[in-house]
Amino acid sequence: MEGGDGGGGDEVALERAFEEMPVPPWQNQITIRAMVTSLVLSLVFNVIVCKLNLSTGVIPSLNVAAGLLGFAAVKAWTVTIEKCGFLKQPFTRQENTLRWPILNSPPKKGGKQVWVLFKSFVSSFLWAFFQWFFTAADGCGFSSFPTFGLQAYNRRFYFDFSATYVGVGMICPYMVNVSLLIGAIISWGIMWPVIESKKGDWYSADIPASSLHGIQGYRVFLAIAIILGDGLFQVIYMVVVTLKSFVQQLLQKTDAHNESEEGALVDYNEMRRTEFFLKDQIPDSVAIGGYAALALLSTFVVPLIFPQLKWYQILVAYVFAPVLAFCNAYGCGLTDWSLASNYGKLAILVFSSWVGLDHGGVLAGLASCGVMMSIVSTASDLMQDFKTGYLTLSSPRSMFISQVYGTAMGCVLSPMVFWCFYKAYSVGDPEGSYPAPYALMYRGIALLGVEGFDSLPKNCLKLVVVCFLAALLINLVIKLLREYETKYRIYRVIPSPMCMAIPFYLGGYFAIDMCIGSLILFVWEMKNKKKASDFAPAVASGLICGDSLWGIPAAILALAGVKPPICMKFLSAKANKRVDSLLGG
Repeated sequence: MEGGDGGGGDEVALERAFEEMPVPPWQNQITIRAMVTSLVLSLVFNVIVCKLNLSTGVIPSLNVAAGLLGFAAVKAWTVTIEKCGFLKQPFTRQENTLRWPILNSPPKKGGKQVWVLFKSFVSSFLWAFFQWFFTAADGCGFSSFPTFGLQAYNRRFYFDFSATYVGVGMICPYMVNVSLLIGAIISWGIMWPVIESKKGDWYSADIPASSLHGIQGYRVFLAIAIILGDGLFQVIYMVVVTLKSFVQQLLQKTDAHNESEEGALVDYNEMRRTEFFLKDQIPDSVAIGGYAALALLSTFVVPLIFPQLKWYQILVAYVFAPVLAFCNAYGCGLTDWSLASNYGKLAILVFSSWVGLDHGGVLAGLASCGVMMSIVSTASDLMQDFKTGYLTLSSPRSMFISQVYGTAMGCVLSPMVFWCFYKAYSVGDPEGSYPAPYALMYRGIALLGVEGFDSLPKNCLKLVVVCFLAALLINLVIKLLREYETKYRIYRVIPSPMCMAIPFYLGGYFAIDMCIGSLILFVWEMKNKKKASDFAPAVASGLICGDSLWGIPAAILALAGVKPPICMKFLSAKANKRVDSLLGG
């Protein structure tokens, strides 16, 4: 069953290989060891995702890391218990469906991947621990190393020695990383210096640098324009793709009725998977009743937490959310791309303008975004889980209960992890390690909703329109080239507008990290493509996990009042001379 090209013979052999293996009932598919492993992994990945969200907002797929760590943990536990003679239930593929990506891999390769991930994890963790000693104050340490000179550093072009984003760069596609770098060059290398030269004309020279009515406004609102333009195009494109797929399915059903059933070829895999998947269906009454109960609960509870939102506004959100959730889940199944954040941005604009500035429209828009994204995102995630369960003969009931269990853990662990970061670091500081860029972006979208274009600085509206239209045009060109230009596939070298928008506010330092990760992967693939394909995701996952998890002991030390002993800072020759004279004199 190794590799293969996905041919029919291999596919048939797959389920026949498990034919003699009994499929446990759905109650036995959820085990204590799997739940404990999930609890530990949820804490680990909560820390990782929280750090990524608060630093840049760029979050890669962590399925490989979660799959390998989950498989290694449960497998090690079962092997140990089996050797002691206490194993009552063997480890099945239904118990840990995250093992699915490596089901077709030889056991030795799976073990090597785990070992490579472990070594990468330890190295990254120790490197983060070493860096901590030199960060006694803001602007200290390896993360402030002016790699390309002090002028480039002031324009946020430097390599900050972050193992996390080197690993992210190894996972993300090449064009994503290049798009980030291009966006940083266009914004921080060209646009912002030009706009800053208009200081005193386009915006007041007395406005603080952090004000949205100054240079910060151009950075934020131009990025928002590109993000909204990209998001609007993707939503429209997804609707078109969904409708087209529906029409094709209807036509195929019509044709199928006209064909003779004798010529139909029954696929053994699909027949067996469908049989087990439909055996434990979730009743419609449970699905509809559960959604209605949660909607009713939210209608009364959310306004108590956010008085700016009225009960009828929450009810409206829950009425329209299923339509958007279906579109997102169906579109994600077709393209493997969730647009939950885009639906959330639309909710911000709609509800913030509905509530108005005088009645707390900014907070209402942000709260409605949370409600909408929770529904829409969960729908696509659950559909992906159901597909995984379908492929591994797992019961949809056990998959659903696992999703509920994971969501419940997230409701407890996520606030705890965020609280640790919030107490230990200056979250939201534009010059700090955790600027929380999307917080400012989403607040800017809410301000647009309540204030309209009056909140924009001078000439910002013109630039916003240009960026919005440019995002639409670039996406249209990419889709047209992907559809009609297949010889040279030029669309592969056109940068993504959404990716280019992210460095508009943050700068190019993390894009440089990610491009270095891409360079490492490129060189590795040039030397040994198969080995790179097998082990690069494990190396990248280890780099991300190790560096990010150092945030836990670092936060504990910060909360305990323990500070690093050394501040390693880099000064210009002139500044260093003044410091020497001050210290000497």
